[in-house]
Amino acid sequence: MNTQVIQISDPILQKSDLSRAAEIIRAGGLVAFPTETVYGLGGDGTDDSAAKKIYAAKGRPSDNPLIIHVAAPEDADRYAVVNATYRRLAKAFMPGPLTVILQKREIVPKSVTGGLDTVAVRCPSHPVAHALIALAGVPIAAPSANLSGKPSPTCAAHVIADLSGRVDMILDGGDCEIGLESTIVKVDGEDEITLLRPGGITYDALCMVVSKVNIAPAVTHALAQNEHPLSPGMKYRHYAPNIPVVLLSGESKKVTAFLANEQKTKKCALLCYEEELPFLRADRLFPVGKRDDLAAQAQTLFRLLREADRTDAEIIYAHLPPETGLGLALYNRMIRAAAHTIKEV
Repeated sequence: MNTQVIQISDPILQKSDLSRAAEIIRAGGLVAFPTETVYGLGGDGTDDSAAKKIYAAKGRPSDNPLIIHVAAPEDADRYAVVNATYRRLAKAFMPGPLTVILQKREIVPKSVTGGLDTVAVRCPSHPVAHALIALAGVPIAAPSANLSGKPSPTCAAHVIADLSGRVDMILDGGDCEIGLESTIVKVDGEDEITLLRPGGITYDALCMVVSKVNIAPAVTHALAQNEHPLSPGMKYRHYAPNIPVVLLSGESKKVTAFLANEQKTKKCALLCYEEELPFLRADRLFPVGKRDDLAAQAQTLFRLLREADRTDAEIIYAHLPPETGLGLALYNRMIRAAAHTIKEV
């Protein structure tokens, strides 16, 4: 397949380019596009064959549900059974990095939902994503635009590296703002939800809108062997480079000293804090940001995992994030990238 790559700097002035992309979607093809979280690989969310093409292009297990993206929060009612809790969440956080799982309507095929009777719905805030969905006139089913299990793409170059020749078109809208996939919640009842995947919308922010917010065990632990994933990123090893990742836990000075010592004896790549740079050799060093700047760490994580994977390192070390605030989203991604390998220092 010959993949077209089109740079989009102004969605309004480049409406003709986006219209071509929308036509590909309507015709059952695949288009990768930027969102505020990561790049998505999009197909018609009402088309069974388009969903199968998405799974094939990514090499993704078909029981791993896709998210459908809509142009406006109220459009969810066409594809899912919405309720007061959804409307409250939508008013607070949409358009934005929040996905809500609801009972699906018949128009959404089960190939999109991983065989489930529920569907994940999101309304992205990125202007390119919004324009593409509106022009397509259908919900766009879109997981992250990477090969299954690999670090999610936060720029078009990552998408090209993984999916060139596998999709019809890639829209290059620059770097993603947030860098981690959307927060996913499931509506359990009136004023109650379960957090299935943390993201830019934090647990504390959700608690300001919904009275009871449960946290699924799979957020911080591996899914049970026979448990069906309710949302993307729950069951399988995700976000992982080819080089093994080990997360380090312990007092900060001890962790820094451990990293410095490992550099003397191993070919290791280090995802370190900026404060540690004076104490470490420059070899295979990838600063993620300042220790307390979780937003910067989220924005750089997947890019740096990809860069570290291109070195001759035998192992990648990174810090175990805190399980509070945006740190919970980082923790969730990194324990999966490391296949739950944590070393106490």
